[in-house]
Amino acid sequence: MTNPAPGRVPAGVVALLASNFFSTFAYVGLLTFAGDEIFAITGRELDLGLLGLATFAPIFVLAPFAGSIVDRVDRRFVYAAAVVVEAALALGLFFYIRSEPTAVGPIFALVSGYGVCRAFAAPAARAMPIDLAPPDVLERVIALKALSFQAGVIVGPVVAGFASVVAPELPFLISAGLLVVVLLLILLVPKPPIAQLDSSGGLQAFRDAAEGARYIRRNPVLAGAISLDLFAVLLGGAVALLPAIASERLGVGDVGLGWLRAADGIGAATVSACLAVRPLRRNVGKVLLMAVALFGAVTIGLGLTTNYAVAFLAIMVLSGADAISVFVRMSLVPLAAPEAMRGRIIAVENVFIGGSNELGALESGVTAQLFGLVGSIVLGGVGTLVVVALWWKFFPALRDVDRFEDVRVADPPVP
Repeated sequence: MTNPAPGRVPAGVVALLASNFFSTFAYVGLLTFAGDEIFAITGRELDLGLLGLATFAPIFVLAPFAGSIVDRVDRRFVYAAAVVVEAALALGLFFYIRSEPTAVGPIFALVSGYGVCRAFAAPAARAMPIDLAPPDVLERVIALKALSFQAGVIVGPVVAGFASVVAPELPFLISAGLLVVVLLLILLVPKPPIAQLDSSGGLQAFRDAAEGARYIRRNPVLAGAISLDLFAVLLGGAVALLPAIASERLGVGDVGLGWLRAADGIGAATVSACLAVRPLRRNVGKVLLMAVALFGAVTIGLGLTTNYAVAFLAIMVLSGADAISVFVRMSLVPLAAPEAMRGRIIAVENVFIGGSNELGALESGVTAQLFGLVGSIVLGGVGTLVVVALWWKFFPALRDVDRFEDVRVADPPVP
């Protein structure tokens, strides 16, 4: 690969960013309408939470192996292999939904398989842009990656919503086709540099994961940022309840639901685009905590409203606040992670991300079953505000981070 001109994003990174868009497009559309199908069959908010658990459990179990493999095998191959299986699972959902099912077990099983693929695809896909990006464009690449993700979050559910009106199984066929596009884009990515680590069998995978976890625990900035994301989003995961919110609180159908799910991406993409043009450079720790506080406050408002326009705006604002949190965390982790350990650290972080999103969906589903839909959302928002207050007091190293460069570390020897 020829060296790009200073300040330019390499072509291989552009291909990765495009693959991130189409992969997210496929995943969010598929997951949104898998949840919609489940809720249509059972009518239980709890099942929407269990859908989150179905995607998280494989990530939790497989994280030690995934991180080790991503640090030892060509990351393009890991990413591509996972995408192939994801496409097959999307086709499986297409054929099952086409049969007009009355049982949700196969949907949970297929989505759980998707979680297995995500356990490997996510650390590989997230590590490669950092591997390939020159230092002078790293912050821009991080912001563009967040923007490509949020663009997929916008387009995926909107397209899937209109497709579902034509035929309920069509969103899943579209997802399968998009994943083929992702495979083609991976072919354009050059081999990233990775540390040459010796393979020592299955036990080494657990040693690798433990090393990544120890590194995070010893770094108070990483520990604070990752655990903040876990607990704040775990408590404030109202987006998982959108099928129930759309049906019970707002009285809208599939197209309305698709646009509500897209509002999540619209708000985040707007903020991500601003950060791509003008990256955050000062007071990043305080900005992170204030953004999460805004996320919690607006979640409370979402739980109380029955107005579609207000709900749409609330989702945009809380997702924009979350985009700031994501940008800060996605900047801190690669800058603070030594290259030789990057796959392992990201795999461990991926468990926390899954915990915040998928277990947050479970928490929302369980509390909605116990306290009702409104009670679940409002309590989650209040809990998020409490978490921010505690982290402000007990993680001063995170709160006082001024510039991203302050957390950069030199690469240690490969363990």
